[in-house]
Amino acid sequence: MAETKITECGKLLAEKGLTIAFAESATAGWLCSEFALAPDSGKILKGGVVCYDAAIKEYLLKVPKDLIKKYTPESAEVTSEIAEKLKALIKADIHIGVTGLTTAGGSETQDKPVGTIFVHMIIQDKHIPYRREFKGTAEDIIHQTVRCVAELLMDEVNKLD
Repeated sequence: MAETKITECGKLLAEKGLTIAFAESATAGWLCSEFALAPDSGKILKGGVVCYDAAIKEYLLKVPKDLIKKYTPESAEVTSEIAEKLKALIKADIHIGVTGLTTAGGSETQDKPVGTIFVHMIIQDKHIPYRREFKGTAEDIIHQTVRCVAELLMDEVNKLD
């Protein structure tokens, strides 16, 4: 059964006639999976790409290697780029990119600790970046991210005409 916030979000997207696609690194497909469980999934979900490894970001999504090297695979800049490049792969009204650090061993620093998540939404060509920090296990961080994305998305969709 889909997370309650996802069900609410899916209903809102269906009411507005909007479709969605994901480029997921840190959440590794969890967002797409949760949206697939929502009652309105067939009306709203177009698909997704899991780009957990930087090489997938480069080869499948065509994110420039120099951008990844300069900012790290888990950064606002790369998250924006994966959302933008997703548009060429999957036609939808909303494209969302997610990167971040759910476990140690990535690009964490004092300013970007484990639990830092970057979300970049493109809604009808409007770019909306977010950065959030969560605590807990990798699974806790992913669950918090999924809920957060649904909440942020509902806020943004409710602002549309």
